[in-house]
Amino acid sequence: MANLSHLPTRLVTGAFILNSGLTKWKADEQTAAGVHGMASGTYPFLASIEPPTFLKVLAGAEIGLGAALLAPVVPPAVAGAGLTGFAAGLLGLYARTPGMRNGIRPTQQGTPIAKDVWLLGIGVGLVIDGLAARRRSRR
Repeated sequence: MANLSHLPTRLVTGAFILNSGLTKWKADEQTAAGVHGMASGTYPFLASIEPPTFLKVLAGAEIGLGAALLAPVVPPAVAGAGLTGFAAGLLGLYARTPGMRNGIRPTQQGTPIAKDVWLLGIGVGLVIDGLAARRRSRR
C-alpha cells in the first residue's frame, strides 16, 4: 500500500521528470547533439552512441522513471532507487564537468545541475522510508 505522505513528493518529482523525458523525446538533432556532447564529455563511454539514439534512450529512461514515481503500485524503495541512480548521474555531471563549480559551490553555469541535489535527497528518503516500512511490516 502506498504511503500517503509520499504522494506530494512523488507527484511533483514524477511529473517533472516525466515532462523532461517527453520534451527530450520530441527534441531535434541540434538538441540531441548538445545533450549528448555534455554527457559524453563527462562520461566518455557515451561518445560511441549516436546523439539521437542517446537522447531517445535518455528520454525513455526519464519517461519510465517519471511514470514509476507517479504509479502508487511501485514501492517507494524501488522508485527511490531509480531516482537516486538518476540523480547520481546528474550530480556526476556537476562534479566532473569543468566550469560547473568553484570548489563545492556552483558557478552560474553549474547552478541548473547542482540544484538537482534535491532529487538525490528525495530518492534516498524514499529508499530509506520504503525499507523501514518493509522492516516494520515483517515484525
